[in-house]
Amino acid sequence: MEQGAQINLTQEADFADEIEAKLLCELRNKSTQSENAAFSLALSDASGATLGGLTASTAYGWLLIKVLFVEPPARGQGYGRDLIDAALSRAKELGCHSAWLDTSDAAAHHFYLSQGFVTFGALANELNQAPMGHQRWFMKRVI
Repeated sequence: MEQGAQINLTQEADFADEIEAKLLCELRNKSTQSENAAFSLALSDASGATLGGLTASTAYGWLLIKVLFVEPPARGQGYGRDLIDAALSRAKELGCHSAWLDTSDAAAHHFYLSQGFVTFGALANELNQAPMGHQRWFMKRVI
């Protein structure tokens, strides 16, 4: 390591956003990109109570669905599908051609398959690795 440089664990709330912004700025200067945008979709009931939501970002023509969550009592009513549809619509407005995501939940994997996503890769723990049986699926779909 260069003399005088240090590596420290940080819990600063804005650090991750700051370092990501610097990387994205450098990438924008180096290569042609489509619209880079981050957005969130909130799902609420008639009284305004939060039922769930979705967070996403776009880069290089791809939508990345980072988080999709629906409160357990609200599941099975089509809200997850509605959030995905709204995110894909927004991504198309921003010039995206495809979407991708990852999940380690088997039920979510099945749900995304039902929404037209296909698995393009997986990471799975080996027999001697904890937690045993853990797997993360990487999925994509054309918009």
